[in-house]
Amino acid sequence: MLGTGSAAVTQCYNTCFIVKSAQSMFMVDAGGGNGILSQMRHAGIDLARLHHLFITHAHTDHILGAVWIVRMVIQLMKNGKHDGTFTVYSHDKALAVLSYICQMTLPASYKPLIGTQVEMREVTDGECIDMEGIKLQCFDIFSTKEKQFGFAMQLPSGGKLVCLGDEPYNERCRQYAENAKWLMSEAFCLYKDRETFKPYEKHHSTVLDAASVADALNVENLILYHTEDATLSTRKCNYAAEAAQHFNGNVFVPDDLETIEIA
Repeated sequence: MLGTGSAAVTQCYNTCFIVKSAQSMFMVDAGGGNGILSQMRHAGIDLARLHHLFITHAHTDHILGAVWIVRMVIQLMKNGKHDGTFTVYSHDKALAVLSYICQMTLPASYKPLIGTQVEMREVTDGECIDMEGIKLQCFDIFSTKEKQFGFAMQLPSGGKLVCLGDEPYNERCRQYAENAKWLMSEAFCLYKDRETFKPYEKHHSTVLDAASVADALNVENLILYHTEDATLSTRKCNYAAEAAQHFNGNVFVPDDLETIEIA
């Protein structure tokens, strides 16, 4: 987990993460700025080895860091330090936003590589993609505020890891999320703190909500992220405790830069 926080956090980084296998890896979102470069350095992630980026949606805390990833990848390519191509996968809206920002802000000499060595690859609802052996099925999460895609990833050991993006679960996504071995779900705050953080006004869930959904979907492991940063010192313990009251599986509340073994 490169970041675990929601949009306006200052004590941790915005939610984004790397999925690694023995053969490949890909990034999901990139946070809201060039802090993504520090997070990758702290995590020991070599940008020269990164060839795939999946963007869930075009909100600032998910897509602006992608501009820096594209910039730095192109810089590596121009210096002969990044082999092959780099592909950004997302739906049409997010790719249009990212492409526009890149065209308006990157150096002129970088722009010819966009569309050639840096590919903006549009994916559609239900489409399956293969990132060097990592297989994903993309799906529309039916967002109430911004077009957004999640994905279901096949695990080498069987089962699937499902990322629901950063909005509450929609029942129309049951075919992707039900019986998941791992479910990644936003949980903005504890249920008891809902009047303080107002998750429902922001189209987000509480820990109780996310845990109840995971239990109803017969999920084995639940990862909670995209949270507030006012309770970092107690978040891991208190979130896990509340989730355990409503979900019988394993609960993970990662901090920034924490690694979770999902095989």
